[in-house]
Amino acid sequence: MLSHTDLKKGVQFIYNDQPWEVLEAQLLKMAQRRPVIQSKIKNLIDGKVQQINFQQGDVFQEADLEKKEIKFLYQNRGDYFFSEPKDPSKRFSFTESQIGEQAKYLKPNETVTGIVFEEKIINFSLPIKVQLKVKETPPGLKGNTAQGGTKEAKLESGASIQVPLFINEGDIIEINTETGTYVKRV
Repeated sequence: MLSHTDLKKGVQFIYNDQPWEVLEAQLLKMAQRRPVIQSKIKNLIDGKVQQINFQQGDVFQEADLEKKEIKFLYQNRGDYFFSEPKDPSKRFSFTESQIGEQAKYLKPNETVTGIVFEEKIINFSLPIKVQLKVKETPPGLKGNTAQGGTKEAKLESGASIQVPLFINEGDIIEINTETGTYVKRV
């Protein structure tokens, strides 16, 4: 069992009979009141994010989640289709609202880690760093470094991020999926 003080970033727990993950948690002490944990939590099934305050004495069951390799196939009209890596006939899909921000970094035939709850795949997680090809970016202009020397680049997955001026079309770059920032050129 988890108490309200165990709710730290990344902890997965059961709340209202569904699995949730803590995105942010902060202890708040007010004068002559009990301490409260202000938290931002994400539902792992439907992707909704809520801000909730947990009181002293609240207890939660730890989420029993398993991990399984799954393969991303393609995206069509806001639905993202996946399959088991060795059996493409066993397909399933997630909506864009379930996946959230990590949808921007998916490319076809990429293997990701599926999250299994009660023998059903409810979501997935990307690796912290992914490598994507730069599809289009304007040329870097010499002397254009007053704003930190970055330019916008469109990636093969459709995402747009800020990259250094020396990155060109066709380069493969590494991106941190948690922050959505450029890491290095591969």
